[in-house]
Amino acid sequence: MKIVIQRTLEASVTIEGEKVALIEKGLLVLVGIEDADKEEDSNWLASKIVNMRIFPDENDVMNKSIIDANGDIIIVSQFTLHASTKKGNRPSYIKAAKPDFAIPMYEKFVAQIEQELGKKVQTGRFGADMKVALVNDGPVTIIIDSKNKE
Repeated sequence: MKIVIQRTLEASVTIEGEKVALIEKGLLVLVGIEDADKEEDSNWLASKIVNMRIFPDENDVMNKSIIDANGDIIIVSQFTLHASTKKGNRPSYIKAAKPDFAIPMYEKFVAQIEQELGKKVQTGRFGADMKVALVNDGPVTIIIDSKNKE
């Protein structure tokens, strides 16, 4: 799994003119799933997201987690995170998982985040044409690949 975490002052997801997700302070998490992903990848990433200390403390040092900051999360599926640009100018998405595997994996990931966060998270809609908006706070943007735990 690959994820992009963006710390936000506000973020939203709109589908066909309807705002389906809206948060203020928190995280927008873009998630790409591939066939090689396992439950361990999902669990590891969920724990990383909710415990990562990327919110400022009283001294303006990134020392608080999303839990400490009492922020919210929007999770959006994004198969293009697995784009291969090695050959030519048209990206290949061959590594991205097909919906029959990706949807249950995505749903488990969302449930795991909710369990670790202790509250409901908002989501986009898998496979939909989504308009994602955010005000990136910092900016803070972190990319994590569960296959390359750096």
